[in-house]
Amino acid sequence: MLKKLIAAGFVAGLALSPLAASAQDVTLKLHQLLPLKATIPAGFLTPWIEKVEKESGGRIKIEHYPSMQLGGKPPQLAQQVTDGAVDMIWTVMGYTPGRFPKAEAFELPFMISTSAEASSRALQEYAEKHMKDDFPGMKVIALHTHGPGLIHSKNPVGKLEDLKGMKLRGPTRVITDMLATLGAVPVGMPVPAVPEAVSKGVIDGAVIPWEVTLPLKMSELVKNHTGFSGDKALYTATFLFAMNQASYDKLPADLKKVIDDNSGVEAAAWAGRAMEAGDAVGLKKAQGAGNNIITLDDAETKRWAEAAASVEKAWIAEMSGKGLDAQALVDDAKALIAKHSK
Repeated sequence: MLKKLIAAGFVAGLALSPLAASAQDVTLKLHQLLPLKATIPAGFLTPWIEKVEKESGGRIKIEHYPSMQLGGKPPQLAQQVTDGAVDMIWTVMGYTPGRFPKAEAFELPFMISTSAEASSRALQEYAEKHMKDDFPGMKVIALHTHGPGLIHSKNPVGKLEDLKGMKLRGPTRVITDMLATLGAVPVGMPVPAVPEAVSKGVIDGAVIPWEVTLPLKMSELVKNHTGFSGDKALYTATFLFAMNQASYDKLPADLKKVIDDNSGVEAAAWAGRAMEAGDAVGLKKAQGAGNNIITLDDAETKRWAEAAASVEKAWIAEMSGKGLDAQALVDDAKALIAKHSK
């Protein structure tokens, strides 16, 4: 009996030892701006969480807080994960102007492929090559793009001149610069603010991909949708899925490996595929509503591309003035997009 009591005491003591503590479950908080049913949370973040939890043998638990439930505004997410206020975030990189300038090369007009998976693979490879020092305090899990950005508006846009004076929401400074260059009146705002702004007449529409029309109910708010011909999209936004570096560093080696195995180009491609799937659903809903879906022909698309070309030149000049080899960055972005679009 005495031996049993001693053995039981030893087991209880072991459970309180540092060795046992290292094997305990790890709970991570993931914070992001969209509702759970939106494309990226439903098609990428939630299944990614499930995969990581399963591959960790249940030792990693990730609490998912959508729609800014932990407080703050979307532009604060990058700082929240850097500061360690949360363990993980997903956000739009362009919501913090000047913080990730090299990523802006992918936002330039008619830069990206019409395949979100291809553009996401290209962005991830580009970042691993050119942006290694751009994420202090963060462990990058994946960078990705959305699919082709389109114009969703109250009044139809069938030619470049139709854009003149139209108040359109743009997600980032590069894209609002492009809208201004094309003749629109750009209004910058995070995407959750779009429905109210359209309803109240603050804006006449927005540039967003098809997948974003779903949570915003854009097909009900406006009846006109304008896309472009060819294999290049009007624009895209870039996204960051990242972990606090200290939170990652605290993990034991085997759990770090689980995160590592679910990071990088394949995670980026997964997010891109989710975007493409969401685009298909968003387009189908607009078609089902009988909305006016316009695809500009090759000649008109070329007019837009020529009109927007000065945005790329201005960006190269601006970034070169800040010490970046901006022309080389743009050239490499184009080459990587072409490589992954084959």
